Amino acid sequence: MGVEIFLAKKLYLMSEMNNEKEFSFFNELTSRVDQYFEQSGKNRWGDWRIHIKAILLISALVALYVTLVFFTPNNPYISLIMCALLGVTLAGIGFNVMHDSAHGSYSRYPWLNNIMGHSLNVMGGDVHLWKTKHNMVHHNYTNVVGLDDDIDVQPVLRVTTQQEKRSYHKYQHIYAFFFYATNYAFWVFYFDFKKYFSGKVGSVPIKKYTFAQHISFWVTKLTYYTMFIGLPIYLLGLTNVLIGYTVTILVCGIIIAIVFQLAHVVEETSFYDDSKSRQKLDNDWAVQQIKTTSNFAMENKIVSWFTGGLNFQVEHHLFPRISHIHYPALSKIVKEMCDTYGVPYNYHPTVLRAVRSHVVHLKEIGRA
Repeated sequence: MGVEIFLAKKLYLMSEMNNEKEFSFFNELTSRVDQYFEQSGKNRWGDWRIHIKAILLISALVALYVTLVFFTPNNPYISLIMCALLGVTLAGIGFNVMHDSAHGSYSRYPWLNNIMGHSLNVMGGDVHLWKTKHNMVHHNYTNVVGLDDDIDVQPVLRVTTQQEKRSYHKYQHIYAFFFYATNYAFWVFYFDFKKYFSGKVGSVPIKKYTFAQHISFWVTKLTYYTMFIGLPIYLLGLTNVLIGYTVTILVCGIIIAIVFQLAHVVEETSFYDDSKSRQKLDNDWAVQQIKTTSNFAMENKIVSWFTGGLNFQVEHHLFPRISHIHYPALSKIVKEMCDTYGVPYNYHPTVLRAVRSHVVHLKEIGRA
C-alpha cells in the first residue's frame, strides 16, 4: 500500500468535493493489488528482465556512439540510419532505465535507483529537476491547467478549451508533430536552465539543490555537450555533426513526446482548471488519474517492451512506485475495479488508433 495510498489520502483530504465512494474505490483497488503480490510471491520492483533490458539499451548506446564518432561509416546513409537509431535508443533508455529508477521502482535498493536515475543526465537532462517536474507536479496534478507543466505548451499548442485560443491553433493537428520533434532539444538546451535558475517548475518550487546536486547539474551538462557535440565536431567537422546530431535529437524528441501525448491528450481524457487554487480538485486523486489518462496497445509486447510499460499509463499513474513489468497483470485488476465502480477506463487497442485520437483531439480543440 505504502506511498501510493498515503498520497491518495493526503490529496483526498485537500479536495473540497469529498466523495466516500471514490475514496473506497482506491482503498479496495490497493488492497487487491497487495493481494496480487502476496499471492504471487513477487516483489514490486524490477527483476532480471529490467536489468537485461538496461544492459541491452546501454550497450546499444555505447556501440552506436563509438561507431559513429570513432569509426564513422563511409556511407552517409548508413550514418544517418545509425543516428536515428541512436535517437531511438536514447528514448528507450529514458522510458525503461531512467523512468523506473527516478520513481524508485527499478530496484529495491535506493542507491541503485539513484545511479540508474542519473542515466537522464547522460541524456543531457537533470534527474533532480525531473523528479520535481514529473514525480511531484505531473503525477499529483495530471492534466490540471495551471499546474501540470507537461500540458503547458502555450502558445504553440492548445490541448484543452480552458487554455487561450490563437487563430493558428486550427492548424495545430498538422504542425504539432514538427513541434514534438524539437521537444528533446528544447529540454536539453533551454527548459532545464529556465527551471534551474528560476527555482520553479511552472508555479511549483523545486526542492533546494544540495552542493553535490549543483555540481552534478553543471558537470553532467558540460559532459553531455562535450561528448555529443564538442568531440564529434573536433573529429568529424561541424557540418557532419550538425546533420547527424539533428537527426538524433529529432527522432528522440518525437518518440518521447508522442508517448506522453497518447497517454494524456486524446479524445477521452479529462482536463481540469485548477489555476485559482491547487486544492480544488474535482475528484478523488485516484479517480482523477484514471479520467486524465489513457492506455494504448496493451496487447502489443513490442510496444510494452520499448516504452517501459508507459502504454499502461493508467496503472503507472495509480502505482508509480511499482515497476512497469507488473503493469499488464495489474491492468486486469484496475479494469475490473473501474467496471465495478463505473469509472471510465480509457484505452486504445493500437498505437495508430491512439495517434488518430490525439490528432482528432488537437483538431477539435484548435477549432473549438
